[in-house]
Formats: sequence, structure tokens, C-alpha cells
Amino acid sequence: MSNDPVALAQALASFDALWSPRIVTRVNDYDVRVAKVEGEHLWHAHDDTDEFFLVLTGDLHISLREPAGERTVHLPQGSVFTVPRGTEHKPHAPTSATILLFEPTGTPTVGTHHDPVPTHVDATTGHPLNL
Repeated sequence: MSNDPVALAQALASFDALWSPRIVTRVNDYDVRVAKVEGEHLWHAHDDTDEFFLVLTGDLHISLREPAGERTVHLPQGSVFTVPRGTEHKPHAPTSATILLFEPTGTPTVGTHHDPVPTHVDATTGHPLNL
């Protein structure tokens, strides 16, 4: 990890893989990750941590399975949302979008329990950024 500033546009231009976040920096014990997303991710939950989303470009929808039932939140560009720990959720983007995530270092993108991982999903703890 470098102590130099990171231009998010440059970081996002450095890779094409969908649902495969890159670590742009760390804050204490948390990774700050950026990802390109399009289409559907998968139902999953993080039992031990909340998950923070910031939509940089495009639109993101997050379906949630909550005690009161299932609902979907819509996050247009510039919106933030935190999925509470233990809440099953499924992010999806109808068109290309970019997001920024805060997650504890080492947290898998598919959480601690999840649906079967399709081949297009990179179940990762975040790839190092190569600029």
C-alpha cells in the first residue's frame, strides 16, 4: 500500500473485471475498495460486519431480506447505503456502474454465507491495485 494519493478514475481504468474489487487504500483495519459492477451479484450475508456502499457512477440496486420481508433499495450516483451485518442482500446494477466499498481487511465479497458462486463472480478479499 502506497502513501501516495490515488485517483479513483485511474484506479477504475486499470481493470475490467466485474464484481472484482481492487483495494485502493486502507483505513485502520478496513479496506477501501472500488469495483465495476453490472448485472446481478448473488445473495449473501456478512455475519460479523456491516457493508458500506458508495455509488460513484451509474445506479445500484440492493435487494434485502429483512425480518419485515424483502425490499430493494435504489442507489443513484452519489448515494451511500450501509447493509447491516447479518442481513442477506443481493446487489445488482441494470447497467454499468462503479462503487466504493468499506470492508474489514480480508472480508470476502460473498460474505460468510452465500448462494452458489457463479463463474462470473470473483469471490475475493480484494485484489491489490496495480497502477
